[in-house]
Formats: sequence, C-alpha cells, structure tokens
Amino acid sequence: MGHLHLLGADKPLHRTFGAMADEYGPIFSIRVGLRTALVVSSSEVAKECYTTKDKALATRPRSLAVKLMGYDHAMFAFERHGPYWRDVRRLAMVNLLSNRQHEMLKHVRDSEVKFFIQELYGQWVENGGSPVLVDMKKKFEHLVANLTMRTVAGKRCENGESRWCQSLGDFMNLMGQFMVSDALPFLGWLDTVRGYTAKMKGTARQLDRVIGRWVEEHRQKRLSGSINDAEQDFIHAMLSVIDDAQLSGHDHDHDTVIKATCLTVMLAGNDTIAVTLTWALSLLMNNPRALKKAQEELDFHVGRNQQVYESDIKKLVYLQAIIKETLRLYPAGPLALPHEAMEDCTIAGFHIQAGTRLLVNLWKLHRDPTIWSDPLEFQPERFLTKHVGLDVGGQHFELLPFGSGRRMCPGISLALEILQLTLARLLHGFELGVVSDSPLDMTEGVGLAMPKATPLEVTLVPRLPSELYH
Repeated sequence: MGHLHLLGADKPLHRTFGAMADEYGPIFSIRVGLRTALVVSSSEVAKECYTTKDKALATRPRSLAVKLMGYDHAMFAFERHGPYWRDVRRLAMVNLLSNRQHEMLKHVRDSEVKFFIQELYGQWVENGGSPVLVDMKKKFEHLVANLTMRTVAGKRCENGESRWCQSLGDFMNLMGQFMVSDALPFLGWLDTVRGYTAKMKGTARQLDRVIGRWVEEHRQKRLSGSINDAEQDFIHAMLSVIDDAQLSGHDHDHDTVIKATCLTVMLAGNDTIAVTLTWALSLLMNNPRALKKAQEELDFHVGRNQQVYESDIKKLVYLQAIIKETLRLYPAGPLALPHEAMEDCTIAGFHIQAGTRLLVNLWKLHRDPTIWSDPLEFQPERFLTKHVGLDVGGQHFELLPFGSGRRMCPGISLALEILQLTLARLLHGFELGVVSDSPLDMTEGVGLAMPKATPLEVTLVPRLPSELYH
C-alpha cells in the first residue's frame, strides 16, 4: 500500500503534499501502491526537472481514466513521449494555436465575450433595472464552453449540445479521482465496485457520440463544398491535413486522432479558463480596493464611451497583474500533470529510477515565503514592483501555472487573451457587489483542476451607456 493511507480524501491532494513538504522538505518521495512518486515544491528543483532533466522526465504515466475516456491514450496531452505525441502536438500548434490562427479566430473571442456581456445586461433589464444577482461561476463556465466549442466545431453550447458541456465537467472530475488500479493494478476490480469504471465508460460514450457527429457533419460539408473561410474551425482544419499528415508510433485511425485532439483542446480550455476567471472575480470581490483600482485603470485608458478591445489590454498593466496573482494563488492545475522518468537520473542530488513519477506541487511552489512576501495574500501590485519582470510563459520557475519544458501547455497565449479580455469587459461594464458582508467562501473543490466548491453569487449594475451593451 505504501503511503496511500496518508493521502486521505478529506482534503485536496495539493494541500496534503503541501503539509508533507513542510515536514519533509521541498523534495521527497512517496510510495503510491506499487509506484514511486517524487513530489517537488521548490522552484530550484522544478527548474532542474524542466530544463537539464527535461528529456529524461518527458513522458507521462498511464492511467485508467485516460485509457477509458481518452480514446485509449490518443489524447496527446496525456500520451507518452514519442513520435505520436510530437506529431499530433505539432498538428494542434499549427492548426489552432499558432499566431496566425489566433488572429483568424479573433472574431470568435470578440463575439462570444460580447454576447456574454449582453446576456448579463439582459438579466439586469429583466430585473427591472435593479441590481441583479448572478452565479458568475456558471456564467463563466457557459462562456468558455461556447468559446471552445465555436473554436473547435463552429457550434455553441445550447440545445442538444448542453449534455456535452456537462460531460466535459464529468471528465475533469473523474480525472481528479484516485483510481485503485493506477496504484495497485491487481486490485483494479475495486474501481468497478466503486462505480468509477461505469461512470468513465458512460462519460466516454457521451463525449464520443457528440464529437463523432461533429466530425461527420464537417466531413459532409467538405464533400459538398459548402464551407467558407468563416467556418474554418479546428475540425475543418484537421480534416484538411490529416490524410497527408505523417503520424507514426500509434495504431489509431484518423477519426480517432481528430476526436481525441479536439477533446484535448476543449478540456484544456474549458476548465483552465473558467476556473481562473471564477477565482479572479472571487479574489476581487474579497478585495474591493483592488477591484476599484482595476476599474479606475479601465476608465483612464479606455474611457466609458467605448468597449474594451484586445488592443487595449497591453495598456492595462494592473489587470494583467490581477491575472498573474490569481494564477499564483489558484493555479488551475495545482499539481502539474504528472511526468514519468524514462531513464535513471539524478535530481537535486538524489538518484531517481526509471518509472518514478514526478509531481510538481505548483500550489505550494507559488506560496514559497522565501520568494513571495506575504505569500497567502492577494497582492497584484507585487507584479508591478518586485516581480515586475515575471510572466507565466514557463521560463520563470517561481511562477509556473502552465508548466514548463517540452510538456508545458501549448495554449498559453490563447488562454491569456481570453482571460484578459473577459475580465476587462466584465469589470469595465458593471459595478459588482456581494449580498453579504462576510468574505466569499474560497473553498476548493475536487477535480483535476482546482474549481471553486461553492457558487460565486455577485450583484451586477451596468456602469456604461446602454448602447454599448447592444
């Protein structure tokens, strides 16, 4: 059993590992069933792992959840290091995550965020012009689902697609659950008894049913010649290149590769962006001085007679600092996706055997008091003073919300654009308040990401001329 008894289900794993780091130091190993895991909470050790030892640690461990829900490990983010991972990641980078594609999809980001603001304004109107109470956690989830769905499939999360959105959430929740078979393969039957195997298979069927229909619809459109440039979403792009793509190291058919890659992109965007927006607004509601300062910056650089555009973001340095500070305190993935040593190596002077799993505790690393003054406090100003040069691109190892090295998240730029534009338009467009004098509940939920466990109920009142909401 190893140290499984220490990993209780009563609190999130990153907090358990954080408490263990306080006792045993910033690098320690544990036995998780038959597996050995190295837990790292130090920026210096993380730097070594992601630079000089990056190649040795470049693969991913196998897991039951990815096998059952991820097309038998066809999702490149979770795939083992090798030619298939390299080839599919390159396809995703070129056809969705390149600067050219960012610019081509700018209209999608702009229109969906605009529609999001219009919906909020409409709720205020329906409420008779009085402050309207809105669960912004659900609103952010719906916005990001629409953004990613339009980007990938040219559709919105409504009508028959709403169940798909729920299944995405189920996927992330199940990915964050402990599976006995991952630690003790000979006891894998316990995952069936606990109901997880059936839940994962059901979620996989639901996701595949919908995304398979999308791929077939796109294929028929291409055959009929009825698509135009405005409809060049990710599925169309993948269909146009997949037959000529040189993909090796796998036995998946092309449709499986497309579906698995689309699912990877949507999952990465859905949870990371929606969760971060929820935490950012929660922090601002608990820190009204920072909220006021952000709105004053928007009024100064944008004014109240026009809406915020992506071109304005570079002037909004305090808003950018809010996003960085949110990602520091509440990284969407508090434990970086696990790596696995492909060969024996040495880390921080310790001999690490091939097959050892690496878990970098970003949540703990981001709260290191030797690097961050008042590390538990929300202080966006730190990124305008002492830490002014830090960014989240994976080269500053004290701040790694998207990871680092060859397995880091490839969609950083797109995620930041959506985060910044959405938060800017929300703060610019509305006065925000809470119904209670008590601070908002900041309890963390369960899942691969770090969702807020409770709703985020906020009152909204427009602060701009009415014509800017139409």
